[in-house]
Amino acid sequence: MTQRIALCHSTDLINSAQAVPFDVLYGTRVCAAFAIRYQDQVYAYLNRCAHVPMEMDYQSNRFFDSSGHWLMCATHGAMYQPQTGACRSGPCRGGLIKIETSEVDGVVHWHTADNLKPIE
Repeated sequence: MTQRIALCHSTDLINSAQAVPFDVLYGTRVCAAFAIRYQDQVYAYLNRCAHVPMEMDYQSNRFFDSSGHWLMCATHGAMYQPQTGACRSGPCRGGLIKIETSEVDGVVHWHTADNLKPIE
């Protein structure tokens, strides 16, 4: 059964702007994750490039390219669709690992999964 975990206020996420970071337990490892807003919807992913599992932000909590339409890995230049995490270009092997989100009463939540838990 999944659980909703409060992450931030809705106003903390602006379209194609800075991400809100958070940590999760992915399998048995603590991993960085991030939430972004794109075209008025919230999306979240593990902060791991699909090419090599390195954090992607080129500056702290910044993932969008200069157009504001693609998430970009600062190390490898891989480009990902904000809505799905699918790789659009670059040296990708698959896509980003998506974390389900919801937005209720002005609060953004991320959702647990079998391999995705809050850090206790």
